[in-house]
Amino acid sequence: MRYVLGIDAGGTKTVGLLADEQGRVVAEARGGGANLQTQGELEVEKVFDGLIETLGHDHTISALCLGIAGVDRPHDEAVIRGILRRLGYRDGVRVVNDATIALAAGAPERVGIVVLAGTGSIAFGADRTGRTARSGGYGFLLADEGSGYWLGHQILRAAVRSADGRGPNTLFESLVFESFGVGSVPDLIPHVYEKGLPKHRIAALAPLVEEARVRGDALAMELVDRAGRELALAARAVHRQIDLGHAPFPVVLAGGVFKACPTLHGTLSSHLELPGAEPTLLATEPASGAVALALDLLK
Repeated sequence: MRYVLGIDAGGTKTVGLLADEQGRVVAEARGGGANLQTQGELEVEKVFDGLIETLGHDHTISALCLGIAGVDRPHDEAVIRGILRRLGYRDGVRVVNDATIALAAGAPERVGIVVLAGTGSIAFGADRTGRTARSGGYGFLLADEGSGYWLGHQILRAAVRSADGRGPNTLFESLVFESFGVGSVPDLIPHVYEKGLPKHRIAALAPLVEEARVRGDALAMELVDRAGRELALAARAVHRQIDLGHAPFPVVLAGGVFKACPTLHGTLSSHLELPGAEPTLLATEPASGAVALALDLLK
């Protein structure tokens, strides 16, 4: 029996699934975030080493597929492949963008569009001719609208503007202060600047949007709508670049933001404006898509 390993490396967590050659998952392991830009090469290698050691201890891994943000950039792909070579995986390896494995996990035919909103965000699509396209996913300074980081940053700024009187009163003010255990903006400053607030901590504020929205906060409702519009805009940009024909096609909604903010599903769907689109929340681990792509390497 041969075994394959599928890995979903995200900014907050990394998930590995070991499966036999029939695609049956036999083991799972989890590790910390593995983003080259955020954690750095050494930390990413430690995370991968831990997962591979755990899952490959009792089984020989014949093929491996890794989904990770940024690998469509040649330099980043070279770094990741270098890490895998040092860990003993030179052949039987496939390295793809994390959106690619999310689409494979949610669309068995691997045709359609995926909107991935985790710490960052990206839209990706593929048609039946093999043509692919992407929109967004260029990091927090250039893109990532609708992501956990984007929402968290908007929440922080809204809280400060509310406290200052420069913006509308919002529940974000008290919710942010409570989250950090502070009572004022001056008390918040050391957490943000002196201690170096990491991206994943900012992204972790995203659930406050749903909490404030449920309690009737107008700014939270507006923020959910903006996030839905931005993510729908990315999906439409992908749709224009590929040919999905006139038949219904899946729009897979993946990533922690859709769990943190359940309302976002409906908001995005209302702004999608794509005939035939069938938005569906991803119900399985994206790493299962990496397993499917790793199995291709056994053929």
